Amino acid sequence: MTLHISEAEVRQVLDMPRALRAVEEISRKQATEEVVVHPRRRFELSHGGFFHYMAAADYSAGFVAMKQYTYVRGKLQFLVPLYEMAAGDLLAVIEADYMGQLRTGAASGVATKYLAREDSRVVAIIGTGSQARTQLEAVAAVRKLESVRVYGRNAEKRERFCAEMSAKLGIPVTPSNSSGAAVRGADIVCTATTSSQPVVFGADLAPAVHINAIGANHAHKRELDDHAVAGADVIVVDSIEQSRQEAGDLILAFKGDETSWTGVRELCDVVAGKVSRRTGNAEVTLFKSNGIASWDLAAAIKVYAAAREKKLGRELPFWRTGQL
Repeated sequence: MTLHISEAEVRQVLDMPRALRAVEEISRKQATEEVVVHPRRRFELSHGGFFHYMAAADYSAGFVAMKQYTYVRGKLQFLVPLYEMAAGDLLAVIEADYMGQLRTGAASGVATKYLAREDSRVVAIIGTGSQARTQLEAVAAVRKLESVRVYGRNAEKRERFCAEMSAKLGIPVTPSNSSGAAVRGADIVCTATTSSQPVVFGADLAPAVHINAIGANHAHKRELDDHAVAGADVIVVDSIEQSRQEAGDLILAFKGDETSWTGVRELCDVVAGKVSRRTGNAEVTLFKSNGIASWDLAAAIKVYAAAREKKLGRELPFWRTGQL
């Protein structure tokens, strides 16, 4: 029987520590090819809307999932169907907005764990939406932060974000009047915006900074300028194949130079120790995240197991036998 799991129920069973473990675990499997990922594809709809879909399979665990979502007239709707491989059964249909926020934040948390300096204490967050919240929550889970500076275009949202996150994390989260003011001197910088033009500039970045750039996932959009990308000693992505299609931060900065891609590493290989990460306290590291389906699969497996254990969700009568 297929289980329908709502947004509210996902919130009951999935938190950042679980999401961090799920993303880190499946990254190791991806590095050994136990997990296979199909990059995101899109259909453009009328009135400028989009339908997106992406999939991943965990052969060792025996699960496969697809994430599918629409963006129409400013509204996003996310869904993850989870299948069991052996019998081909549809185990769950999971509403996946919050789950997506957590897995994206968790991926940056994992990247920060492996790439940022151990003594990183000051974070800059560019953006004040839901993704910015989970970015900060994940980074705070893997580093002992002392302060956070936040910039977003709307002053009221900045203040509200800072008050909410200060209360949640128990550390000072303060608003900045510009992205430059937020970024200067920060050990870790996270960008989580909808901007199509740079919001972080290389001239403002501190030496040995770590950057998580998660907002731009179209070839023509970027959050980082050329200097920010050129100044990175280590560039890591979630998927090189997907990044070549939609990581505008890199596509635009590389300007068609194929040799620029040769040094780009994948997060799964960094986590598994197959490629080097930060090798000293002088390097600038960059994690460019577009979001991949293996993270959704990992989170969905956790959510489904917990929902079954807690007897959450509603059973849907798909493919019942003996009925007309």
